[in-house]
Amino acid sequence: FYRHLAQTSEFPVALEINKAKGIYVFDKKKKYIDLISGIGVSNIGHRHPKVTRAIKRQTKRYLHVMVYGEFIQSPQVLLAEALSQTLPDNINNVYILNSGSEAIEGALKLAKRYTGKPKIVSCWNAYHGSSYGALAASGDETFKQNYRPLVPGHVHIGHGCYDDLDKIDNETAAVLIETVQGEAGVVTSPKSWWSALQDRCREKGALLVLDEIQCGTGRTGTLWAFEQLDLEPDVVVMAKGLGGGMPIGCFASSKEIMSVLMKEPILGHITTFGGHPLCCAAALATLQVIKKEKLIGSVDEKANLFKTRLVHPKIKAIRNAGLLMALEFESFEIMKPVIDTAIKNGIITDWFLFDDKSMRIAPPLIITEKEINTACDLILASI
Repeated sequence: FYRHLAQTSEFPVALEINKAKGIYVFDKKKKYIDLISGIGVSNIGHRHPKVTRAIKRQTKRYLHVMVYGEFIQSPQVLLAEALSQTLPDNINNVYILNSGSEAIEGALKLAKRYTGKPKIVSCWNAYHGSSYGALAASGDETFKQNYRPLVPGHVHIGHGCYDDLDKIDNETAAVLIETVQGEAGVVTSPKSWWSALQDRCREKGALLVLDEIQCGTGRTGTLWAFEQLDLEPDVVVMAKGLGGGMPIGCFASSKEIMSVLMKEPILGHITTFGGHPLCCAAALATLQVIKKEKLIGSVDEKANLFKTRLVHPKIKAIRNAGLLMALEFESFEIMKPVIDTAIKNGIITDWFLFDDKSMRIAPPLIITEKEINTACDLILASI
């Protein structure tokens, strides 16, 4: 692990995982409650049987056969149709990729190509991915400063800041924005601001591109977080929890907007492995599980139980959008030993990229009341 795998920090958690199932991951000695769902991925739990069955069925048919968009592959078509049925009527065309970052890149290209404009507006403290376009759109200098020059033409505004809406002008191709800011520590904005943002985009001919990568797929109590805001986005970006544990990302828009990728130039966006049939089969099964097991309906109740139980003098505030939660402590120095102790006690959690004094709580949506109480007992004991 240390010798041959490239490391991304000097202090990895370094649990040697043996297996995972439901809300639990196991090393060779003990089990852990996964309270972060692999960072927003395992919304329906690890190795859900309906997802693994869908994967096994597809392995008997075919794996990769051709780059995206050339052959008709039923897992892609069925997933695109199922996603379209969950989105507004104008969002009916889906481009499937391998990750959220790739989907962001595709959405940015789409916006510039469709509008013919050069400027992208996104938010301070936003996280959209680590590839160059996505990194340029992200809103924290710490992760960007040593990789410049980045993609030009990016302007940042405050999430919920009315005055900053003036930065959306006639040169703006798109406003790329997280419906709920995840890595900022679960930041939301009022409906009135979202309405003003949408009106400004329409006035200036900019596309409204919603990043639902972390807050989507049921995490906030609706399948997509924007459903709670009366919005009509032009593009929706999805990933993480969509794949049921398999790598997938996609951006969706209208057939009219998407059609610009077909010409001038032909193959306006290309991917070899995007829409891999195994990942699409897993994603379709994931959507079916969320619907059939009615996982979304209990999200708010479960979140309220966490909020009721997690009361302690060292917890200064709790912010949440459904089961995407941030427990705020006074400082990183106070919180970090709590996270380390929690892992020893069998609880996996962490902090946020741009809010290192808040603990992330984002368990699989299948977590039960009993499991929540157990998790809360262990967190309080760790504090």
